Amino acid sequence: MVSAVDQELMQRVLEGDRAAFSQVIELHQRAIYGFLRARLAQAADADDLVQEVFLRFYEARTRFDSTSLIRPWLLGIARNVLREWTRSVRRRREVGWTELCFDLESLTGGAAGTLDADVLENLPQCLEALGPSARQAIELKYRSEQKLCDIGHVLRRSEGAIKLLVHRARLALKSCLERKLKKL
Repeated sequence: MVSAVDQELMQRVLEGDRAAFSQVIELHQRAIYGFLRARLAQAADADDLVQEVFLRFYEARTRFDSTSLIRPWLLGIARNVLREWTRSVRRRREVGWTELCFDLESLTGGAAGTLDADVLENLPQCLEALGPSARQAIELKYRSEQKLCDIGHVLRRSEGAIKLLVHRARLALKSCLERKLKKL
């Protein structure tokens, strides 16, 4: 259900009211920053992407559905901006935990904004619940961004065994996170 505040603000933004656009930023910047910061290793990257989100919001303002809320729309933009950034960074091989977040989000069927603070808060506990090999494989793949063959050398297993180990560890993380979220 759309709020009167969102409707009025968007109407003013559509009319070119800069103060209204500033107010949208004020109201939603923390949530968008939090969404991005939880998925990025560097605060500076989150700052840059927040600016990009609001720039795209402004550029696409005429496509906003007046029966919608602003924040979910902004989170959708943030998700797209983050995915694009991740793809560009992936080419430079600097993905890490952002990739793990997207992997877990897709496993849990999450939409924009659903991999929230509760999930990220529980992730370390779920990582600790993994067996030592699985935890080390996840750490090496996502934190150290090593290739599966390199992880295989470290853990003295074949690349295929490491691929299966990482897959099972991701499923275990998904299951653990789902259990913890149901308790909330």
